[in-house]
Amino acid sequence: MLTFVALPQRPNAFSPIGPDGRWKAPLIQTALLCALLPFASGCRTAASPSEPSRATVRQARQAQQSKMDAARQELEQIPPPSKNRYLSVRTKELYANPFLVVHPQTVTLIIIYRDQDPNGFNAGGVLRPAKARKQEVDVRLDDLPQALSALSPDAWPYGRVVAIEESPSAPRTERVAIRRNVEATIQILNDLGVVVDEWTGSNGALLR
Repeated sequence: MLTFVALPQRPNAFSPIGPDGRWKAPLIQTALLCALLPFASGCRTAASPSEPSRATVRQARQAQQSKMDAARQELEQIPPPSKNRYLSVRTKELYANPFLVVHPQTVTLIIIYRDQDPNGFNAGGVLRPAKARKQEVDVRLDDLPQALSALSPDAWPYGRVVAIEESPSAPRTERVAIRRNVEATIQILNDLGVVVDEWTGSNGALLR
């Protein structure tokens, strides 16, 4: 009578048994899981090619810091603010220094330029109203330091102080984003050495 003896099979790449005789199915299952679910826990994938490298991010930060330093040096030429001059202003229309209206993503820079001939007959009068001398520019936060430092000294009659307010026309759903942008704007002004004169809104009441 012949007796058949099962010979041990040599493990191959597709065998669930490893060279040491241990079951390696969990490894296969893990590989399949990572293939099907690349974001599953325990599966590491290469960084997306669209993501900037650390060197790129570091260079961008250094460039932004250099712009900030240059803007701060320019603004240091403006004398410190005179509280006696700007604390008494109660309406936006009479505010002569730069005024910022903050939106969810940007800010509006409002500048009222002086009359070329402040002692003339029509200076500031009917023929030269403040609206005719006002300019509004929408600015990104990254560009705010350069926008402020590019203003002429005549735009700072109160000294180095800027008024800001939340956009009075924005819907209530944007208030959280606007307040977050206000905080970021205040941080930039503080880094520039500019005094912040914060307004509550369109009613002209000041948060002092």
